[in-house]
Amino acid sequence: MMLPVIISGGSGTRLWPVSREARPKPFMKMKDGATLLQSTLARSAALPGVSEIVIVTNRDHHFQSREQIEAMDGTLGRTKVSFLLEPLGRNTTAAVAMAAFLAAERHGGGTLLLVLPADHLVEDKRAFARAVAAAAPEAERGNFVTFGIVPTGPETGYGYIQCAGAFVQDQAGDVKRFVEKPDLERAKGFLASGDHLWNSGMFCFRADAILAAIRRFAPDIYAKTEQSWRLSNGAAKDPAVVAIESEIFTQTPSISIDYAVMEKADNVKVVPSAFGWSDIGSWRSISELVEADAQGNRVIGEAVLVDAADNYVQGEGGRMIAAVGVKDLVIVDTPDALLVGHRDRTQSVKGVVDQLRKAGHESAKLHRTVYRPWGTYTVVEEGPHYKMKRIVVKPHASLSLQRHQHRSEHWVVIAGTAEIVNGEQTLRLEHDQSTYIPAGHKHRLSNPGDEDLVIIEVQTGSYLGEDDIQRFDDKYGRGP
Repeated sequence: MMLPVIISGGSGTRLWPVSREARPKPFMKMKDGATLLQSTLARSAALPGVSEIVIVTNRDHHFQSREQIEAMDGTLGRTKVSFLLEPLGRNTTAAVAMAAFLAAERHGGGTLLLVLPADHLVEDKRAFARAVAAAAPEAERGNFVTFGIVPTGPETGYGYIQCAGAFVQDQAGDVKRFVEKPDLERAKGFLASGDHLWNSGMFCFRADAILAAIRRFAPDIYAKTEQSWRLSNGAAKDPAVVAIESEIFTQTPSISIDYAVMEKADNVKVVPSAFGWSDIGSWRSISELVEADAQGNRVIGEAVLVDAADNYVQGEGGRMIAAVGVKDLVIVDTPDALLVGHRDRTQSVKGVVDQLRKAGHESAKLHRTVYRPWGTYTVVEEGPHYKMKRIVVKPHASLSLQRHQHRSEHWVVIAGTAEIVNGEQTLRLEHDQSTYIPAGHKHRLSNPGDEDLVIIEVQTGSYLGEDDIQRFDDKYGRGP
């Protein structure tokens, strides 16, 4: 049995402002209309022998991931999707260990794990399947197999794998060493050598073999994850959704599987492949997926460019973008944030997010439209002591029973039917009806109907932050 394990974590800070902590890179749509997570799921489900896929992700991203699956309209067929929900990310060794414990206990130690990042792009699905088929026999023999990408240029943004001799595409060979991201001159030398591949960060190995290796090379991680798995699996009400316990798991050292095992083991193989791979690690790599015009400009959305060349322009804010007399720029517009930078400095966008986090600015984490298990809310306008939101509640969904200490709320129903708990009252409101919720009142908003409920919420008060919520009851497991 082959069990794809999709690691869906991180915050994609180099792709801000589209990728943010609350809705990171795996949920970004590509040119075919599918998100990176959806593409990874479809690619995995199409492999022979796959009947189940495990997604390892943050608890906060569980419901967004489920929505992604539901939106695929049966593309996965009968393939079951299970979840391992982390309280926080502890890097890939911990994630792989938890998935391996799950696989070994439920399917046997000989289960092959195919570890795939959720945020990588693969253009040639057939070539990918050939590479996996070449890796499987080596993994069955207990070897650790990584997938190396045949380089197309002297890339400095990727790590490299040096083969033990010249490589043959789609044939597993021995790994001589792993190499960190090089400077340009070293990258040119790697390309000329004929024995270096890009390190894709994808792996294939048996569950029992990788657990034994983690126990040998990273005993602290093994001990913590084994104990965490026992507690988590024992407490799971639904075997398809295992919420990893927090206390022990958060003590697990944060180390990548590359450092913890792959660089130390002596039975590592590599399958050289050319399946149109990209880790979508920067706006420059995104721009290269878009066809250029005669001036080298690449545009998504509405834009007018005059005397401009070699720019990437992406508009998601619904606004017209005009650029005059500029060259080599990246311009990314969203409803609440605009990025302008040089195309050779796109790796430095992370520094913007670092500064936003230090300042406590919400745009480091949240978009103007925020996804929740029950639906979405969009901040329409805000100012001193007030904020206006458009709230959409999915059919038969409800917000938590909650109260706020520092703000009052006015709700007006725009579409659908609202069932509202407001203090001691239970109300049922239709279009153009409203209610007022004073600060300190317990309240809950529910949608009893079969269509979306849309309301306008006006908040007023001394503090309007999203952390001013005291929950008393929540159907989505977000505890008090």
